[in-house]
Amino acid sequence: MSGDGSPPPPRYVSESDAPAPPLRGRAEVRRRLQSTRGGGRKLRRLGPLLRPYRGRVIAMFAALVAATLAALAPGPLVKHAIDDGIQQGDARVLTIIVGLFIVSALLVWAGTALQTYLVSWVGQRVLQDLRIQIFAHLQRLPVSFYERKRTGVLISRLTNDVQALDTLVSDAVVTLFQAGLTLIGASAILFFYDAQLALLAFAVLPVVVIGSVLFRIAAADAYKRTRETIGALSAELQETLSGVRVVRAFGREDRHLERFAELNEENRAANMFTVHLNAAYFPAVEFASAVATLLVLSVGGVQVIQGETTIGVLVLFMATLGSFFDPIQQLSQLYTTYQSGLAALDKIFELLDEPVDLTDAKDAIDLPHVEGRLSLDGVSFRYSPQTPWALRDVSVNVEAGQTLALVGATGAGKSTLAKLLARFYDPTEGTVRIDGHDLRDVHQQSLRRQLGIVPQEPFLFSGTIADNLRFGRPDATDEELMAALSAIGAAEFVSALEDGLDAEIGERGVQLSGGQRQLLAFARMLLADPRLLILDEATAAVDPRSERLIEQALHTLMAGRTVVVIAHRLSTIRGADQIAVLEGGAVTEVGTHASLVAAGGRYADLDASWRSQGVAGAAGVGAGTGATKDPAS
Repeated sequence: MSGDGSPPPPRYVSESDAPAPPLRGRAEVRRRLQSTRGGGRKLRRLGPLLRPYRGRVIAMFAALVAATLAALAPGPLVKHAIDDGIQQGDARVLTIIVGLFIVSALLVWAGTALQTYLVSWVGQRVLQDLRIQIFAHLQRLPVSFYERKRTGVLISRLTNDVQALDTLVSDAVVTLFQAGLTLIGASAILFFYDAQLALLAFAVLPVVVIGSVLFRIAAADAYKRTRETIGALSAELQETLSGVRVVRAFGREDRHLERFAELNEENRAANMFTVHLNAAYFPAVEFASAVATLLVLSVGGVQVIQGETTIGVLVLFMATLGSFFDPIQQLSQLYTTYQSGLAALDKIFELLDEPVDLTDAKDAIDLPHVEGRLSLDGVSFRYSPQTPWALRDVSVNVEAGQTLALVGATGAGKSTLAKLLARFYDPTEGTVRIDGHDLRDVHQQSLRRQLGIVPQEPFLFSGTIADNLRFGRPDATDEELMAALSAIGAAEFVSALEDGLDAEIGERGVQLSGGQRQLLAFARMLLADPRLLILDEATAAVDPRSERLIEQALHTLMAGRTVVVIAHRLSTIRGADQIAVLEGGAVTEVGTHASLVAAGGRYADLDASWRSQGVAGAAGVGAGTGATKDPAS
């Protein structure tokens, strides 16, 4: 709620996710009408997904054409049965026509069955391939993308939006071609047998066309907004469920329920607007169909009485008019599905068009086995041209096997520097090297195979302990898993579990304590055996006993590797081969603990502050004010 008690405005992921403004003037109408004309281009982008199944697609359309043409046969057959068979008293003609009726019915049955199967088969394969394509693209997108996008919205792209395409691909495409072919065939039949009556039946078409254009303009934004609101709803749901412990801890269930209700109401309102459009438009098409039938029946009936046409022609018109207006109704209903599908397609291709701006160079090489020498030469970085520099002219050298501790206030640039070392970003200026290799000149995968990152909050996947340990080394045996656990000091608690390595740990390892999760993350990293290790030190949020275990595990994990530590603990800082003090994105001091204390600079002030507060284990440099963290926190 805002300060005055009113509900807060809706939160959208980006400007493109906000609902479109209402129509304003002719220019806006033209803009929205033009925006709906890009549907063909969007649908053509599905072409590469259909190409592997083109044989089945051709067979599908062949079955569709055969079934549609056979479905149009009853009108002309009835006309000739009446005029040439019944009225002429010719049983032979009537028998032939009855036989043709049976043939057409069998063709409709066989063609429809084959077409339905092939449409579903191709549609499901295309959607399966599209999901894989989206997920693969998400895997390639840079870290910066996930820092500005909500996870729930991305999940909505893969679920809700792809599901909306299911109807478009599986039903709408068939309806489009079937209804279009039926409309053309019915028109040809009507004109062939009586052009004047056909023109009379088509007299209502201008009204239908005008109504369709207006409906098209209004529906375009309406269906786009339904995709946006369901995306926002999914994002809120995902975020709330992921943070349910925080919500419970602060007693904010009512606030989240209120927020969810607001988004739910927006989604309901967006969908109800499309309902109002449908309620106004589709009955109007039905009414136009009834008017056309009335005109044909009235004028055609008079012509039959006056002998200007035959009963067979009138019956043909009455039978075929349904085949003329039904497709119009189907195409009108299809437009709602089409708009919903296009809105989903628009969101999907917007995601697929996100640039993968961190790519391997064309002449990139595989990074050979490295010793672990790190070099940052004049490195500057900012997240965008509009943001201030996060790092400025940083130069640091770390020898293989050494430990570099990064110390500084929140926002000083420690995490940014670690991201550059992991090549989650490329420096704006300067160079980052490992063993003399510019990271921009090597394949990212070859770098990541020799790089390990352990965050302060370890991420474990749902599944078993063994599944998580093998994440970095899938071919590891159970004996190797237990050896890694023993080296880290986690074998005791794993062996105590009923299922041992096969114990299920729940989503994000929820069934384990924080210290146990951290130890498993260390064992997983030990199995992967990286040459370069980046640690966001992991002892700040565990109990003292777990802290001692984790510190011992850290020493095991760090042995023989080049380690960069974002330091929160004085014990880690003192033991580092080098300490870099960052302030405002610049390295102001570099040295060992002893040399920096002797220099009497910023680090010496921090060290004196920690000592004056009697804290031997915790360094509260993250606060930027010398505030400390309790070791048992």
